[in-house]
Amino acid sequence: MRRLALLALIGALVAGCGGEKTVEPLPETVEGQQPQPTAPAKGNPTAGKQVFMQSGCGGCHTFKPAGTTGTTGPDLDKLPQYAKTAGKPLDEFVHESIQSPDAYVEKGFPSGVMPAWSGDETQLNDLVAFLTQPA
Repeated sequence: MRRLALLALIGALVAGCGGEKTVEPLPETVEGQQPQPTAPAKGNPTAGKQVFMQSGCGGCHTFKPAGTTGTTGPDLDKLPQYAKTAGKPLDEFVHESIQSPDAYVEKGFPSGVMPAWSGDETQLNDLVAFLTQPA
């Protein structure tokens, strides 16, 4: 009885193999236009300088384009180096560093010192544009 059941099982498995075509998924038909990815918002460097000055960033940071010489925080003239060390694109690194200052803390500086960002998204984009503009 066991042999008969075993032979039936083997027969069923063998019958399922071979001969048939391989089924491949076909692409779905898309009607209309596919949504395009949106580009990250770009800010206005001139407005960003105003945000930098009004937020008091220069009291802690050196940044030549703003004419500031603060030493409590990292030298923002070296942002490209810091971003490279952190392994991130410059604009992404700067954005994150403003919103989440303790996500990456430059060697030699304490965490928990930079205040939380309190501006809106437009001001943040403007500030990032100012800090990342070519020298």
